[in-house]
Amino acid sequence: MLRKQTADGHTIEFALNRAVVDDAQRSRAVWFTLGGLLFLTALAYWYVRRLLRPLDDIRQGALRFGAGDFGASIPVRHALRPDELGQLAAMINTMEQDIHQMLEAKRALLLAISHELRSPLTRARLHTELLPATQAVQPQRDALLRDLAEMARLITDLLESERLAGRDTALHKEPTDLAALACTVVQEMKACHPECPAIDLQFDAGLPPVLIDATRLRLLFRNLLDNALRYGGRGKPAPQLHLRQAPAGLEIEVRDFGTNVPEDQIDRLVEPFHRADPARERSTGGVGLGLYLCRLVAQAHGGRLVLGKAQPGLRAIVTLPLT
Repeated sequence: MLRKQTADGHTIEFALNRAVVDDAQRSRAVWFTLGGLLFLTALAYWYVRRLLRPLDDIRQGALRFGAGDFGASIPVRHALRPDELGQLAAMINTMEQDIHQMLEAKRALLLAISHELRSPLTRARLHTELLPATQAVQPQRDALLRDLAEMARLITDLLESERLAGRDTALHKEPTDLAALACTVVQEMKACHPECPAIDLQFDAGLPPVLIDATRLRLLFRNLLDNALRYGGRGKPAPQLHLRQAPAGLEIEVRDFGTNVPEDQIDRLVEPFHRADPARERSTGGVGLGLYLCRLVAQAHGGRLVLGKAQPGLRAIVTLPLT
């Protein structure tokens, strides 16, 4: 406390309020404590993230491997003296290399077998066509030619599915009139299978040209229509093929009026070699590659294939981007 005597006899005292000083000191202590806690929290978060970073790398690597991307391995910290997480990453990288080699070997074997089967099939077809077209031999000759054609188509689908399933699929895209291409495929199928019902083809007027690989889209049309004709059922309405423009691009819809597929089986129809139920068994033809190949063609063009119930029958919708 400070006292001061004035000239007129008054006394002036100066003093600090201890309660106010104590409150200010406590306030500063609280702020310093909060600042220290925040700093320690940030430091702990950085340290934990640093410890967990290898787990993030392992998770991202596992996702890449699961999607079929084997281009980059999981980084291993302290490769010369790795810790437990580093050893785990190295083991997963080794497993990834083994899986990649196994898949490549399977693909090479499948391609080699498919190529090698073409020659004996061609010879068998030639010998069959040279058989005398007598009334006694003609039924067996025609049946054998149909089986050989089905085998040749299966080999073609296998080769094409392996090409499209690769990450570096080469497409020869050019602006194409999708409606004209669909008309051509419908006419070809009618010429090859005159006993099949007429396909109900509808398309919007003024559809813009779309940048596609016409050969692959011809394959997509053929497989979708063949699937609809095969499983549409006798005495049922003809399959429908609709082309229309949608906000997401051009839509190709193919619908049959056959037996309904169980709800839990619809998503599996696009898997290779999968058949849903007895109504779609091999007795009616096919080994389960058609819709799988359609999905690959759509994905290669940046589109997608969606299957759904049509009540009755099955509806397949392919969406292709305009650019």
